[in-house]
Amino acid sequence: MMEPTTFLYTLLLATFFLYTTRLLLRRRRTPPLPPGPTGLPLVGSLPFLDPSLHTYFDDLSKKYGPIFSLRLGSKLTVVISSPSLAHAIMREHDDTFANRDVPVVATITSYGGNDIAFSPNGPTWRMLRRVCVHEVLSPSSLDRVSDLRQQEILSTICRIKERCGSPIDISAEMFLTAMNIVTSTIWGRTLQVEKETELVGTDCKKVIGDMVDLIAKPNVSDFFPALAQFDLQGIQRKMKMLRGRLDIIFERMIEKRCSGEGERDDDLLGVMLKKEREGRDSKNPFTMTQVKALLLDMVGAATDSTSSTIEWAMAEIIKKPNILQKVQEELIQVVGKDKLVQESHLPQLPFLSCVIKETLRLHPPSPLLVPRSPSSPCTIDGYLIPEGTKVVVNVWTIQRDPSQWPDPLEFKPERFQQEEFKRDFTGQEFDYLPFGSGRRICAGIAMAERVVGHLLATMLHSFDWKVPEGKEVDFSEKFGIVTKMAVPLVAIPTSRLSNDKLYY
Repeated sequence: MMEPTTFLYTLLLATFFLYTTRLLLRRRRTPPLPPGPTGLPLVGSLPFLDPSLHTYFDDLSKKYGPIFSLRLGSKLTVVISSPSLAHAIMREHDDTFANRDVPVVATITSYGGNDIAFSPNGPTWRMLRRVCVHEVLSPSSLDRVSDLRQQEILSTICRIKERCGSPIDISAEMFLTAMNIVTSTIWGRTLQVEKETELVGTDCKKVIGDMVDLIAKPNVSDFFPALAQFDLQGIQRKMKMLRGRLDIIFERMIEKRCSGEGERDDDLLGVMLKKEREGRDSKNPFTMTQVKALLLDMVGAATDSTSSTIEWAMAEIIKKPNILQKVQEELIQVVGKDKLVQESHLPQLPFLSCVIKETLRLHPPSPLLVPRSPSSPCTIDGYLIPEGTKVVVNVWTIQRDPSQWPDPLEFKPERFQQEEFKRDFTGQEFDYLPFGSGRRICAGIAMAERVVGHLLATMLHSFDWKVPEGKEVDFSEKFGIVTKMAVPLVAIPTSRLSNDKLYY
């Protein structure tokens, strides 16, 4: 028989051997994390981040491949940079990746996750999506308020006509116009003509602008969630103050509408309030808090992305006079020079549509889309993506991939006229995803198509444009919630229509 001491040592050695063997086998069975930079202890790759995240991630994808990971603070981030992997995330495993990685300030702006952008996947989100897409932003709802959008565009060309021959900041003008169009479509021009609500509209523009700037600021609470309760940078506190001011604006507009003020109730606010009244007794009601959250979604998201897209489109068109000429010839053929562009003309302007698609390919408003987060561990391309990981799809890289797009850095609207490159905004082709794909695809595509198409067509039909003498268009980018031109586009308009009375 073995001595007790020898037996004990043998038992310990056998136990250690078995434990080590099981651990090695488990590691072999568990897929590895995607490759990526090692980073530093505690902070990971945070010190090395470039402010232009989309181009920084593009550079890393060239080194580590179309799926890579990096640790930003205590958060693991996985970046996807190919159509096949985007398909895996947004189609094959869409249900797993249907939740958002929600920034701390977004819980404030979304009224605690009560909007369509950041609400977690589930019955409430499905109800919000249904209300937004099928009722609030349905074609019939948008048709009913087309006259409101037309009136705001008329106001814009009137302002520009008064400044013909002088340089105009296109960025500022388009932001103002987009804000007016969106707010008018939501709560009606009849409310805006009152002195009190003119002040409300002005305050709304400022608050929304401040909120967008604040959301774009890096927040230590997002990189180290355990520190969120301390709000070290004061960002949450500032956002709560801004949302409080917006609450007052929204509640004032809602109160006016509920009291019967205003001549119409078919604008988008009227549609939402009707839905709120009808659903009060349902199991999953559409609440007043959700009304305000959707209002903020529409005003905040639509304004910046619309104005930025039009600015990029005009910059590219001004740079290439042959494209400007082709667009204007199409507009003259369809609209003529003795009338203004109407929304009804848009389906008859295929080349203008190609210009917009090419603009969104080269300059997607949200180049990294809204990050997703898996609800359970998932294996993609042989790599493990743990539950709760921040997953980013870099559509900026995908839409400039030379293996997918010939001459990817060239602005060539005519490419979309070719059968092999015909694309739409539904996210069915994963090499073209300006609005995302899957169940989390942007809910405002129908409105975006109308507003961008109508406003861009009007700007190019009513005026000729050129940059000031001795100046050139600067195409450098400023990354943010919406990627804008780092140097705002300034151009000089000249009237084109046959009768000056059309501008007034």
